[in-house]
Amino acid sequence: MTPTPPAAPLVRAPASPPLPVSAAEAPAAAHPAAGLALMLLATACFAGMDTAVRELSSGHATGGLVLPVVVMLWWRYLAQGGLMGLWFLARRRPLRIAHPKFQLMRGLLLMVSTVCSFLGLRHLPVPEFTAVVMLAPVLATALAAFALGERVSAGRWALVAGAMVGALIIIRPGGALFGPGALYPLAGALAFGSFQVLTRRLASLEDPYATHLCTGWVGVIIGSAWLLAQGLTPWDGLDELGPGPWAILALVGLLGTIGHLVLILALGQAPASLLMPFSYSQIAWATLMAWLVAGHWPDDWSWVGIAVITGCGATSAWLNLRRPAATNAVQADTVTD
Repeated sequence: MTPTPPAAPLVRAPASPPLPVSAAEAPAAAHPAAGLALMLLATACFAGMDTAVRELSSGHATGGLVLPVVVMLWWRYLAQGGLMGLWFLARRRPLRIAHPKFQLMRGLLLMVSTVCSFLGLRHLPVPEFTAVVMLAPVLATALAAFALGERVSAGRWALVAGAMVGALIIIRPGGALFGPGALYPLAGALAFGSFQVLTRRLASLEDPYATHLCTGWVGVIIGSAWLLAQGLTPWDGLDELGPGPWAILALVGLLGTIGHLVLILALGQAPASLLMPFSYSQIAWATLMAWLVAGHWPDDWSWVGIAVITGCGATSAWLNLRRPAATNAVQADTVTD
């Protein structure tokens, strides 16, 4: 599910490329080449995580056994919360949370997005799924207009509509990918777009590393309650698996956590508007990994839809690149109210 250009470096969510379309520049821009390299690494991590989830969710790597979604979610968030907790302890960094309600809401939105991702990857190949989820940065434009009162031009609304058309081309009503499973990436993109808008509001109010830590532990708490409600434990299904699936599950948590941390570092090295177009490299990584791991290659119409979504998103990112710095500064102030 991954990456949102904030007024300050911030955390990004799972699986998907995470930069919203109308945020301010990152404060540091001393090493743009390093920032671009880190951005490409982050999107590779997100695509790798989705590919691993696809293998677990579809039963390909587990001998046909489909793990409960809540079990995979619990371990994914435990990795993030645990690794970030160890990072805080190792650096003796003070943990300060100024807005716990916002942090809880952010964690809930990311949990919804992650659930949709894990379920959607059972039905859609990774490249097509990734392209539909990449609606999130474009949808964040529309959501920001309602939630933050930002002014959205007619051109940007046209880009939102164009990206939605691209998603319809990929899932094609009446086509092989169309069905209830096709709704999961659409719902996940909407939840992640909302997550991005809230992340932008928190960016200037909270330490992004603390936000990343909180998101992990909110996921663990919600996942634990979900396990109890279903009478399950974190080990259900896993005791029947060999070391291979366990390693893939560990890879899911590790790639998600590393991807978000690398994205934070990227936003500290280069302006967010410069990095935004490169968030769409996640589609290329996802396509390559799906071909290497599962031998899947998108059909012609899927490539058309992918091109439409990527074009609309990249155009929106280019419009951000042209925005005067003064405008960005004003917008940064408006989200701190």
